[in-house]
Amino acid sequence: MEKVPMTAEGYHALDEELKRLKTVERPAVIAAIGEARLHGDLSENAEYHAAKDRQGWIEGQIAEIEDKMARAQVIDVSKLSGRQVKFGATVSVIDEDTEEQARYQIVGEHEADVKKGRVSITSPIARAMIGKESGETVEVNTPGGVKAYEITKVEWV
Repeated sequence: MEKVPMTAEGYHALDEELKRLKTVERPAVIAAIGEARLHGDLSENAEYHAAKDRQGWIEGQIAEIEDKMARAQVIDVSKLSGRQVKFGATVSVIDEDTEEQARYQIVGEHEADVKKGRVSITSPIARAMIGKESGETVEVNTPGGVKAYEITKVEWV
């Protein structure tokens, strides 16, 4: 069973989503199925089939989240330190071509959100930065070609 690395924040977000699915979405879809059954012939009842499809999706989401939580390796970033980039680090970089600055936190796959500066540990940029230190340059293969970034700061926030 492969562990799923995540921050404490990411684990909490999964827990909240699981609670929402179980206490809000699941009862709502059960009610919708009950309502659709009252409309008669189920073979031609679009509301019934839509509700059953939704129920299947919700149950799939619940199972997936429960699996991730069972395999979670929760990492408390506030207790980490060091100069090398690793899971949980917040890394400041400068694009060597455009001089554009960016800041990324390396997080678990389900926590990734580039707009919020959170990149997955499995993303090309995170994989390139792992093990590097401030002052080093990393090259990342992107759809637009190879990009070079200089790591300017490694933080644990």
